[in-house]
Parts: sequence; structure tokens; C-alpha cells
Amino acid sequence: MAMKEIRFGSVDEVVSRLNPSYPVFVIFPDVLEKRATAFLDGFPGTVLYAVKCNPDPHVLRALYRAGVRHFDTASLPEIAKLTELFPDAHCYFNHPVKSRGALESASDVYGIEHYVVDHLSELDKLHEVVGTDITVEVRVTTPKNKSVYNLSSKFGAQPDEAVALLKEAHARGSRTATAFHVGSQCPDPMAYRVSMEVAADVVRRSGVPISYFDIGGGFPADYGDPIPPLEEYFDVIRAAKRDLAIDVPLFAEPGRALVADGCSVLTQVQLRKGNDLYINDGIYGGLSEIHLADLRPPVRAITRKANGVSDVGGALTPFRIFGPTCDSLDVFKVQFDLPADIGEGDWIEFARMGAYSIGMQSGFNGFFTDTVVQVSGASTISGF
Repeated sequence: MAMKEIRFGSVDEVVSRLNPSYPVFVIFPDVLEKRATAFLDGFPGTVLYAVKCNPDPHVLRALYRAGVRHFDTASLPEIAKLTELFPDAHCYFNHPVKSRGALESASDVYGIEHYVVDHLSELDKLHEVVGTDITVEVRVTTPKNKSVYNLSSKFGAQPDEAVALLKEAHARGSRTATAFHVGSQCPDPMAYRVSMEVAADVVRRSGVPISYFDIGGGFPADYGDPIPPLEEYFDVIRAAKRDLAIDVPLFAEPGRALVADGCSVLTQVQLRKGNDLYINDGIYGGLSEIHLADLRPPVRAITRKANGVSDVGGALTPFRIFGPTCDSLDVFKVQFDLPADIGEGDWIEFARMGAYSIGMQSGFNGFFTDTVVQVSGASTISGF
């Protein structure tokens, strides 16, 4: 018998019933399903959710309920988790660098047939361990753009090298595909067209048949800075596929665009010193990306009185926020505008924290968010 999932009616109800002195990771399954449906309906191809973005099982189940069946997995534990949760899931081992042990288990235990490479030595390793009856995706480096994280600084073969890799993989008897990644949180839809032109030219020069054309992830979430609507990205990609005569299926690996809006991190203020707040989560926990990418997600201050739960009062005032560890580095570089009356014992809900949050916790100094709740509907924070 399937276990019934318990849901709260609101974040206020979480505060009222749990009175948590610990951080709480809040999931909004309705929002996750809505975002996934929009991407599945709008993207002109197959959608692979990038599991590294948020591997929580509640998140994965929400996406699966919406229809996501293909997953970009970057490690053996991710493959194992997806296979256990969803026996009919299709996993793609899309990390360009893999250990021999991971390759052996991925092939022999989980039957993985799709692997990414960006170097001849990795192709040699792959064929030695797994064999050649597989699909080899050759990842091409992409031109630098305005993305927050430039992933081509770490992965991707230069075009001439990618041509040679495709030829070599094909000559050895493997099926071939091509892939790239424009970088995480990409604010420019045209970056996809530019990268598709590069990858299409690589395929043309290689002269080998490819099974699919993987345009990676990078689709952004709204953190306050203007970003184009998702439909504009799809229009650009659709037009590029037509103009470049790409006659094979398109794949995409969205992560942030599917899950960012679907989760909040609920924290508690443990001490106030003037306009400095000390809370129970920070840069080593579920809020790490606020520090890494200088994000300023919407926030709400909540208080709990004898007559119930309500917003904290007072005019908005900029506060510096410290995390719970003993490390002096555990402080956000950006300040947050919060009500002037906020104090010890009040809570701060950080909204739009579904991406690169719960999956990036370190447990440093013994601080770790292990309470996950589900809330019906969406966060009540209005946004920007």
C-alpha cells in the first residue's frame, strides 16, 4: 500500500503546528507539477530533469507525476535513486568524467546506455569498461555568454576535438549524439541559437549520423532581475532547429527552471545585533547559492504570538544575515530588506530556493536541514 503523503495548508500552518527551531525545507508540489507541465508542453523535444539541481524524493515524485520520465544523472548514486523510485525512468550518465567503477555498475547493474564524453581518454575508458554498444554524446564547448555559471570553463571539447571524437566513437561502432550547455541561469535565449550553430557545424564536419541533439540546461529562474519568458527560449530553439536543418530529436536538461519556484527554506532568527541577524541556515546549508551567485530571493518575516501566526511588523530595513556555523565566512554578501521589528524567535521564509539548495548542504559544524514538509498551493510571498 502506498504511503499517504502529508501536506500542510500553508507555511503559516507549518510555523503554527511545528514551531520549528530548526530549518525546514518546504516543497510546493503543485507548483513543481505546473512548472514541469509547462516545460513538457512547450519544449520541442524530450525533457531530461537535471537531478543534481534538487534530488529530494518529494521533488522527483512531483516531476514524475507531471510526466517527466527522462533524467540527467551525473553520478551512480543519482542513477540508483532514480531507478529505485521509478523503475521505468530513463537515465543518462551525463557527467563527462566518470570513474571506472561507476561505469561498470552503471552498465552492468542499471543497464545505462547513454554516456557523455569530452575527451579521447574518457572515450577510451568508456569503451574499455562498457563496450561499444552504447550511445556516446560528445559535449562541445560553447561561447561565453551572460550565464551566471560558465560551465564550458570546466567541460566541453573544442569544435575540432569534438569532430574527431564523433568520428572515433562512430568508427568503433557506437551510436553518437552531440551535447552542450550554455551555462546555468542563462538570461539570453539567443545563447542557445549560437551554441546550436556551433554544435550543428561540428556534426556536419564529422559526417557521422547522430541520434539526438542535446542542448543541455541553463534555463533561468526569476530572482528579481528581468529574464525573458520561457516561451521565448522555446521559440528561439525551435527556429534554430528549423534553420539549421537539425533533423533529429532535441533533448534538454532543465533543472532550475523546473524547481526554483517550487521550494522555500524556512529559517529562524536566533539572535539580533542591531541590523545583523543570526539564523539557523546559511552558506554551508540550504541557502548556499544565495552566497555563491549573489541571489536575492524574495523573503517574508513571520512571527508567532498567542493569537496566531502573522507577518512581522515595521518598515522594511536592510539586514545583514549570518548563518549558524562558527565560521566568520558564513554571511551573505547581499543584504535583505526585512521588517524593522524582526527579532529572536521569528522566522524568515526564503522563497524560490528549489534549485541547488537542499542537495548542496555540507553538514559543516553539525548543521543540516533534515526536515522536509510539503505545502499545498504556492508560497504567499508576492515576489518582487
